[in-house]
Amino acid sequence: MTTVLTPHSQCLEKIPVSIFSSANEACEDVARQIQDLIKSKATRGERAVLGLATGSTPIMIYEELVRMHREAGLSFANVTTFNLDEYWPMGATESQSYRRFMQEYLFDHVDIDPDHVNIPDGEVPADRAAEYCREYEARIQDCGGIDFQILGIGRTGHIGFNEPGSSRESRTRLITLDKATRMDAASDFFGEWNVPHKAITMGVGTILGAKKIVLLAFGEHKAAIIKRAVEGDISASVAASFLQEHADTGIVLDSSASAELTRCKTPWRLGPVEQLGFEWNDTLVRRAVIWLANEVDKPILKLTAEDYNENELQDLISARGSAYEINIEIFKRIQKTITGWPGGKPDQPVRYVPGVGLDPEGRPEVYPKRIVVFSPHPDDDVISMGGTLIRLCDHGHEVHVAYQTSGNIAVFDECARRHLDFAMGFCEAFASSEMTEHAHSVANGIDDFLERKKDGNVDSPDLQAVKTLIRRVEARSAATYSGVSDANIHFLDMPFYETGQIRKRPLGEDDVQIIVDLLDELKPHQIYAAGDLTDPHGTHRVCLEGITKAVQRLHDRAWMEDCVLWLYRGAWQEWEPHHIEMAVPLAPDEVERKRTAIFEHESQKDRALFPGSWDTREFWQRAEERNRKTAELYDQLGLPEYEAIEAFVRWKS
Repeated sequence: MTTVLTPHSQCLEKIPVSIFSSANEACEDVARQIQDLIKSKATRGERAVLGLATGSTPIMIYEELVRMHREAGLSFANVTTFNLDEYWPMGATESQSYRRFMQEYLFDHVDIDPDHVNIPDGEVPADRAAEYCREYEARIQDCGGIDFQILGIGRTGHIGFNEPGSSRESRTRLITLDKATRMDAASDFFGEWNVPHKAITMGVGTILGAKKIVLLAFGEHKAAIIKRAVEGDISASVAASFLQEHADTGIVLDSSASAELTRCKTPWRLGPVEQLGFEWNDTLVRRAVIWLANEVDKPILKLTAEDYNENELQDLISARGSAYEINIEIFKRIQKTITGWPGGKPDQPVRYVPGVGLDPEGRPEVYPKRIVVFSPHPDDDVISMGGTLIRLCDHGHEVHVAYQTSGNIAVFDECARRHLDFAMGFCEAFASSEMTEHAHSVANGIDDFLERKKDGNVDSPDLQAVKTLIRRVEARSAATYSGVSDANIHFLDMPFYETGQIRKRPLGEDDVQIIVDLLDELKPHQIYAAGDLTDPHGTHRVCLEGITKAVQRLHDRAWMEDCVLWLYRGAWQEWEPHHIEMAVPLAPDEVERKRTAIFEHESQKDRALFPGSWDTREFWQRAEERNRKTAELYDQLGLPEYEAIEAFVRWKS
């Protein structure tokens, strides 16, 4: 579903924006537009010329187009394509090649003529690059220009590889990549040091020459740059802002990527919210009051009618009563999110629901509870909710931790070598000669592979197994330190992940069934899962999808009536304060215990292989700052002062 675009928002949004409830819905809509173009052109005996992008953003578009081809007979026989860019130098068959990406996600699955596929050549000699780029431009013009151009956006605002400073008139060229862009690509290349320093890209002028342009962005980490591109001034420092000059450009977002737009973050500043398609519901009121408290630097209970009136919130007072009544209502609602007993209290006749109070249905408290904590990678549990995990164990609940993936691609080769050296020494000291001989054979094979291994190559199966074992040992150590029984630690190894590459398979039936079987066996009262969709690899998103599909499949089980699914956030982002429904405060010693649990993940300590794009600090540092800032926010709003707070949102189907 898209939100309504009104004249009020148009005065700030200089490009038409459509906001969908999910990335999947957004991509289906764009795929339908492309389908309509292809069919319309075919009816007139013309070719449809598509400008295509790579990366995670358009994948679902290509998957939907493939489905349309297979199930609805959509033909690509009249389609010509031009891709935006390619790394240089880059072999066409390399795993990071955009040509290979396009073959795997689209071209190998539809009836397009290979002669009508155009992708910049990452192997063109340096002395021919300029001439080649002119030829690429000429081919676009010979086809009559691009009819429909798909774009993503980088965190510096780049479109294609048009880095900050690219001019409005720039054309296809060989360009040097910005450091931020190379950091964003680090996970695809097993480290920033492996990312090429250059790329061939269409220019801003080339892109603006397309008849229709659709830019897509998904996730909270794109929200800030989307605001600059859509509401800011046109500037070469944000190449996407040049799209404001195009006659037929649309921005397509999910709700997360739209979070910083004025109409989403502070819609009351654009006029009466009802005219924007909103209403003063509990969520919007809470958002407005928290925003106002921060804006005027006052606790909630000290906000006055003048504060509301002078900050464009007169409409809220008219709709919901006096400032005093609104303050009390929101203060109590936030106050009820705080609980030191995330699993409930013993000897309590009626259970307490954080954010609500005593269960309005009067259901009895179950104590102790069976609890399943899902962790996408082998360290997300302690990084994201380590304090709550320790608290649940200390309170005597039956806590299970389920590690959804092996996390083996995130282990440095030298770390694997070090563990192999220990294993060889152990075998020589304690194992039989036959076992030692076999272990040496395996280790020698891994050594030989590492000697031949090139940057970005997929690990051998034996090396993957060693790295999996390293992550398992660390996860087990951190979980048992937190109080989880060894028998309650589960390694699910969901098949979608086990490719040995950054690029994973789509979530499959076997992935979902693994989760279904575990939940149906344990019948938990509480489930905790990662709701952080901004992780740089997309693994969290897939893992959460597997959990929600499993929960929906099990909805008719009797035990599900009393089961609650809480979502935590990972190392990259915290829940917005108006969304928080359970806030678990941590004392200084609990923060220290959480940090120690994170330190058990030694392969990720000091220098993680995939630290993420926009924050290179260690995971424990990010987690502590995030938890401390949440506590500071609660304090600023007039609530009790804590050392740290871990925040959760209840999942609603």
